[in-house]
Amino acid sequence: MLDIKFIRENPDIVKENIKKKFQDEKLPLVDEVIELDSQRRANIQEADQLRSDRNRLSKQVGMLMGQAKKDPSKLAEAEAVKKQVTDEAERLAALEKLEAELDEKVHHIMLQIPQIIDPSVPIGPDDSANVEVQRFGEAKVPDFPIPYHTDIMESFDGIDMDAAGRVSGSGFYYLLGDIARLHEAVLAYGRDFMISKGFTYCIPPFMIHGNVVEGVMSQTDMDAMMYKIEGEDLYLIGTSEHSMIGRFIDQIIPSDKLPQTLTSYSPCFRKEKGSHGIEERGVYRIHQFEKQEMIVVCKPEDSKAWYDKLWNFSVELFRSMDIPVRQLECCSGDLADLKVKSCDIEAWSPRQQKYFEVCSCSNLGDAQARRLRIRYKDENGKMQLCHTLNNTCVAPPRMLIAFLENNLQADGTVKIPEVLWPYMGGTKVLVPTKK
Repeated sequence: MLDIKFIRENPDIVKENIKKKFQDEKLPLVDEVIELDSQRRANIQEADQLRSDRNRLSKQVGMLMGQAKKDPSKLAEAEAVKKQVTDEAERLAALEKLEAELDEKVHHIMLQIPQIIDPSVPIGPDDSANVEVQRFGEAKVPDFPIPYHTDIMESFDGIDMDAAGRVSGSGFYYLLGDIARLHEAVLAYGRDFMISKGFTYCIPPFMIHGNVVEGVMSQTDMDAMMYKIEGEDLYLIGTSEHSMIGRFIDQIIPSDKLPQTLTSYSPCFRKEKGSHGIEERGVYRIHQFEKQEMIVVCKPEDSKAWYDKLWNFSVELFRSMDIPVRQLECCSGDLADLKVKSCDIEAWSPRQQKYFEVCSCSNLGDAQARRLRIRYKDENGKMQLCHTLNNTCVAPPRMLIAFLENNLQADGTVKIPEVLWPYMGGTKVLVPTKK
């Protein structure tokens, strides 16, 4: 969400940014919101003048009424002033009602105008224009066939999607035995990995109010992702980033307490509407999963450095589990409206012989902080908006797909990387229970 003053003073920059995001249908919103803001400011100015007049006239009425006791001729003058006060009170009430309406209209449009993207973001209409930046680890294709990921899990009696379908429908699963344990091991390792980087571990609320949802994501993403609790102002979180950033709503964070670096565990719930939909087979895109997240709230001058740190943490984490990855820079058309810059970390799939997304790292600049009023005082005592960033640490079971494919052996066993041995009770190899 941009500053309305910035839009007033830089309409051409805002329009050019909209064009770069291939959202030309939003171009009229810039002129519309500038005109509405002009009406709002004129309305406020008139209302303020009427309030000032009211105070002055009220004193004048009191004075004239006092004089009328001695000089009856002053009574008519007092009544005339009283009528003026009444008329202006009615006008003020109308202006206050109009002000609320204009505020709502301006706010609604402001939520739709995208954040100014970083100059380094590649320009393109959709994810087909995303740019590979670099690769980490050798992407190998073994000399034996790799089964579909649920087939690998089933060889360990590790998944039951049929039962989940009967209980909950498509997009859900039961994880069992060694696969369930591996799932939790990866989450626990991700937690401790981030703690070792100086992040504070947190378990947040899994439901949040609507004003927090509006503060952390765009309306389009909200409609496509969020489940609402019927009859209550509560939504199930789609990622713990939502409640983690929401923790700072209406807060002035002491300057010496920045940056705030937090890593959080949560279940995540998503409708998964849109072109991708829910896979009838597999656990790549599902309604419910668990995730370890990382978020940073910092001063504006530090956000670029934190962005690079965050995605590099993902690379380090996945490489420690022998999973080759690449960094993919998201183009302008693939950025959500609140994002300044974003990249995906994609893991290598030996079965598909291509990379797929396992982490998403984003710098949102002051967009979330402006919506949620997350601020700090600079060295001059001036109030400033913080910057917010987030990145996936690990999100099994999607991450398990990459793990199982890259650590599968020819005999059907799965090698456990050394970093996970403590979380697997010392188990170094998973042996299938059936062929």
